Amino acid sequence: MKKLALITLVFVSGCFDDTNDLSAHLQQVKATTTSQIDPMPEVHPFNHYDYSAFDLRSPFSLPKPEVIQQKIQQMSGCLSPDPRRRKQPLEKFALSDITMRGTMGDDGILWALVEASDFTLHRVAIGSYMGLFNGHITEVNAKSVKLVELTPDGAGCWVERATVIKIALSESEG
Repeated sequence: MKKLALITLVFVSGCFDDTNDLSAHLQQVKATTTSQIDPMPEVHPFNHYDYSAFDLRSPFSLPKPEVIQQKIQQMSGCLSPDPRRRKQPLEKFALSDITMRGTMGDDGILWALVEASDFTLHRVAIGSYMGLFNGHITEVNAKSVKLVELTPDGAGCWVERATVIKIALSESEG
């Protein structure tokens, strides 16, 4: 029991050391620190503007399909793609992302085998569509696929553009 009391007395006596150096350091920090806070910056008055375009379409929402249809019908005098035609799987790829890999056919029908950039193989024939600009396939032969694209001319109409996709040769073929 005496040993326990002696150990406790030694630990408690360590708590009463001289703290003069700590007090001197605190006095030095208080003397060199400024306690002045800069004033808050001036707040400029807010100018309120009334929104007067409540009856117009919000610029953050998509136009209604009827409005788009009317715009297409207004330009009925010029060449344009069919908006009601269902898109085919290869129309989500640019022509630069489509590679012709080969052909196959029977009974006078020749299909081209084309590979998209997602490494899927597709069979296309005359009348199929591919590419981002409504590319309509007009001819398929053993060496290439010819198609006609409709590209916008910037004035609301469309212009036909002929394009050819040639077969890709493998490394062993040269």
